Amino acid sequence: MTAYPHLLEPLDLGFTTLKNRVLMGSMHTGLEDNFWNFDRLAAYFAERAKGGVALMVTGGFAPNRAGELSPFGSRLSSKFQVNRHKKVTSAVHKEGGKICLQILHAGRYGYHPFVVSASAKKSPISLFKPRQLSSSGVERTIDDYSKSAKLAQAAGYDGVEVMGSEGYLISQMLNKRTNHRTDEWGGSYENRMRFPVEIVRRMRAAVGPKFIIIYRLSILDLVEQGSSEEEIIQLAQAIEAAGATMINSGIGWHEARVPTIVTSVPRAAFVWATQKVKEAISIPIIASNRINTPDVAEEILASDKADMISMARPLLADPDWVNKAQNGTPEEINICIACNQACLDHTFTYKRASCLVNPRACHELELLYLPTQSPKKVAVIGSGPAGLAAATVAGQRGHKVTLFEASDKIGGQFGLAAQIPGKEEFHESIRYYTNLIKKYDIELKLNHRATAQDIITRNFDEVIVATGVAPRLPSIPGINHEKVISYQGLLSAQKVLGKTVAVVGAGGIGYDVCEYLCVEGKSPTLDLDEWNKEWGIDTSGTLRGGLDLSGDGLLESPRKIYLLQRKTSTFGKSLNKTTGWVHRALLKKKQVEMIGGVNYNKIDDDGLHITINEQESRVLDVDHIVICAGQESQRSLYDDLKANAGDRFNIHLIGGADLAAELDAKRAIKQGSILAAGI
Repeated sequence: MTAYPHLLEPLDLGFTTLKNRVLMGSMHTGLEDNFWNFDRLAAYFAERAKGGVALMVTGGFAPNRAGELSPFGSRLSSKFQVNRHKKVTSAVHKEGGKICLQILHAGRYGYHPFVVSASAKKSPISLFKPRQLSSSGVERTIDDYSKSAKLAQAAGYDGVEVMGSEGYLISQMLNKRTNHRTDEWGGSYENRMRFPVEIVRRMRAAVGPKFIIIYRLSILDLVEQGSSEEEIIQLAQAIEAAGATMINSGIGWHEARVPTIVTSVPRAAFVWATQKVKEAISIPIIASNRINTPDVAEEILASDKADMISMARPLLADPDWVNKAQNGTPEEINICIACNQACLDHTFTYKRASCLVNPRACHELELLYLPTQSPKKVAVIGSGPAGLAAATVAGQRGHKVTLFEASDKIGGQFGLAAQIPGKEEFHESIRYYTNLIKKYDIELKLNHRATAQDIITRNFDEVIVATGVAPRLPSIPGINHEKVISYQGLLSAQKVLGKTVAVVGAGGIGYDVCEYLCVEGKSPTLDLDEWNKEWGIDTSGTLRGGLDLSGDGLLESPRKIYLLQRKTSTFGKSLNKTTGWVHRALLKKKQVEMIGGVNYNKIDDDGLHITINEQESRVLDVDHIVICAGQESQRSLYDDLKANAGDRFNIHLIGGADLAAELDAKRAIKQGSILAAGI
């Protein structure tokens, strides 16, 4: 008997049956935007269909030019575009899967000068002010949705998903926040909701009864003047009556100042909102957002909170997620850590998406882990992200791998990151690699600091040096004072510091350390009630948009923290695009004092002596000073091997040992994987 009976149970939709309850949610990859990438797009979806996913949804395709996310972006509005889509649908069907095309009109979120919306009101996150759609323009847009659905049917899709959430055009038509119209499409909620209801009604008439229509309903807007709980349920019931097959859960607008998908969001944080809608409708409803393990998915379904589970990024991380759950090997799932660094950060900078923990994602035709025909003895020195990736890919391919680690556990910088409140998911990556080390019979030597002579005498064919980085200590007088500790020393020992702390260096590590110092005890990520309070989420259904702006639930920091940088530029400027705002907002909530333009004069018993902007002298009376001033490559072993090994074996340098810039696990894992794929 399977451990996940509800997750793996078929779902009968009447005219078709889904083989399990897993839907791969829509996510833009960048492959959709150019016809020459459709072979890659087909391979990407086919691999996930082969991995057991019952139903997939593509990235968003606009129903007309005004609805494009970017100039010449993904769109399905002409019969001449149909053939390229047949490559995708044929590849998915060949692997036994089903696939829907998402129809998304960006509205005022479009990044081009021809954007339209319910009203001429500019988005706070976009460059262009939209033109208000005329009444006839609204009608034409509804018809364009139907036409796009009909084209999707001709292309072989099993259905479509109507993107009605996240603040795109349908959300803009629905809410008073953005809809200031006085015609038949504005005013009362009944008028405003006619737009999505008419889309679904006309779409159903166009495609007939045996075609899946998923409506992506915004079940929690998380913006001021967002929909009320009553309006959401009213719309869900109207959408069902109009002919939708299923409803998918959408959470938050893109302009919302509440995180919804980053790693600090608790798992299944918004399922309570899905459950409320489920109780009011009879068609299946799909739960989404921060669901990444079979155990969590099974619990949601078993407790009747939803009928299906949507995951997007988790299936980037591991296309075989479903098969591994079905085969009883969930410990081998490469869990999504919700970092966004290679997926959404790439998408929003017009790069092809991928995955930090799985660089093959969206590169299925380029990065291949093929069985080796000539097994070699491979040494990997260092078990941080780069070394772990290299060792496990080499082991998967059939090489005999020995992995050396100087400390008593694997993980390297991942182990440090896992200590940060909100980054607990990094433990999952360490668990994943621990299981692969066993699966591929990799010889693991812990507490073993490899030397050049040690490696030379073992007769390896390939040696991969991934010895990582060490914190850089700036040349400040008094840097060895007892008040001073490096970020590595702090996190590796999980130390509790005094009530006043200065953090030197405001890069990503500096922000992480501040968040570590702002929490004492249980992480809010592990306590949904506390997390909801901290971010002002109303679960009672009494506040419009699900947003509580009172600030009553804010958890105070247990200490006074100063975050310092030499630069005079804006704090947090180097943080990742889609997650940086969350870190900046959290430190602001915690009243971390940020000081830029700092010269560090000295450290003594009185504290940290600084000069600000070469004018103001100040002494920060602090108990501790945490140094987050960058890293230095640890490459002495590589240099020794190059000098003494001669031509005995091939020597490679990867990860932080190769480049000690701001810690970059994405680059490290990709570098290690590509190297091992080519040995």
